Amino acid sequence: MSFMIENEIPFVREMMEVTRNLWEMGWGERNGGNISYLLQEDIVKQYINVLNIERSVVLPFPVPELAGKYFIVTGTGKYFKNVVMNPEENLGVIRVSKDGNGIEILWGYKDGSLPTSELAAHFMSHIERLKKDENHRVIMHTHATNILAMTFVHDLDEKKFTKTLWQMCTECLVVFPDGIGVIPWIVPGTNEIGKSTAQKMKDFRLVIWPQHGIFGAGTTIDETFGLIETVEKAAQIYMLISSHQGGVQQSLTDQKLIDLAKEFDVKPLAGVLDIR
Repeated sequence: MSFMIENEIPFVREMMEVTRNLWEMGWGERNGGNISYLLQEDIVKQYINVLNIERSVVLPFPVPELAGKYFIVTGTGKYFKNVVMNPEENLGVIRVSKDGNGIEILWGYKDGSLPTSELAAHFMSHIERLKKDENHRVIMHTHATNILAMTFVHDLDEKKFTKTLWQMCTECLVVFPDGIGVIPWIVPGTNEIGKSTAQKMKDFRLVIWPQHGIFGAGTTIDETFGLIETVEKAAQIYMLISSHQGGVQQSLTDQKLIDLAKEFDVKPLAGVLDIR
């Protein structure tokens, strides 16, 4: 049990706020979307009795790299819109067991539920992002409307997809210079989609699931939301102009993108721009 009411637990409050924002944006319909947030042990101990293990669950995929680490994770089958009203039923704080073969539920999932069915994709992605940056603590999956729509009408080649998005908004190249990873369509909730997503997370903070949604990784809840929000805005602009009868009259040329990269000192995804 928590030592304080949920609203006073900072990481619970963050999850309450972002799930409400995602739902209000229309990206978290029904039980769509899921979030996992790697927590610092000393912060968790301030609010939760970590000696009280409410339930233990064996994982179908071992994650020894995450042994002993604490996470707050949205629940399987839960609706983002309900989190703010009942966080202790829709969220859970878990600890990966010492051998990495299971999880220990320390708080939440009060109706007997479990973490998201996409836990494999989350944990495997956390492992890869932590190798790249130890501060990457958030993995967020959501059904961003225009990104999803764009996967029906645009070439799914990663470099082409990335370049199109960069050309939609001046800020895009600066916000995600590392580009967008794209995996093939795979049945969700499987170890296979988890492995494919994690493989892309070695190089990208953003991974597209065609006809489904997007995964994003970042240092904080706010940053990760903003990363996805920027991509979604670019996808929205693309969808608006792609059907315009007069066609595009002007755009961000390669030279303009190169000038941006130089001005903001970012290194664009290799092979997209010819920077000399």
